[in-house]
Amino acid sequence: MTGAVRLRPVGVVRSRFKEPTDLPPPAFAPPRFLERVAGQIEIFPEFADGLDDLEGFSHVIVLFHFHRSSGFKLKTVPPGEPGPRGIFSTRSPHRPNPLGMTVVKLLGRNGRVLEVSGLDLVDGTPVLDLKPYTTRDRKSRIRTGWLRKKGRPAR
Repeated sequence: MTGAVRLRPVGVVRSRFKEPTDLPPPAFAPPRFLERVAGQIEIFPEFADGLDDLEGFSHVIVLFHFHRSSGFKLKTVPPGEPGPRGIFSTRSPHRPNPLGMTVVKLLGRNGRVLEVSGLDLVDGTPVLDLKPYTTRDRKSRIRTGWLRKKGRPAR
């Protein structure tokens, strides 16, 4: 095993969701609810030059730290599910390494602030990295495991 992994945030999320409980569980959110949720990603001044050319992309992959999560479980019961699932088959924040990923629509850029929609993060979430979403990221013929049930669309 190598030495400690050190990550430092490059920015922070500005969201209308102040607490994790303000976010609706995916299984119970109205269709396309989160797609309409707007917010901002504020990049710290020392990383602002890294935003150059990003505004040409329609979507951005956001890697973040689940800063409000503590501890982890290898099994969890997802919202609306009858029983536990392995943590790596869920999007639960209670992970061995509290890292998360989401894809947001880039609405615009104002200096070092990105205006986005589809933001499913709480205010103050540390942003670890941004990557442009490209055709290489779009996959077809995917399997959605336990999420795909009769009568329930995959999310």
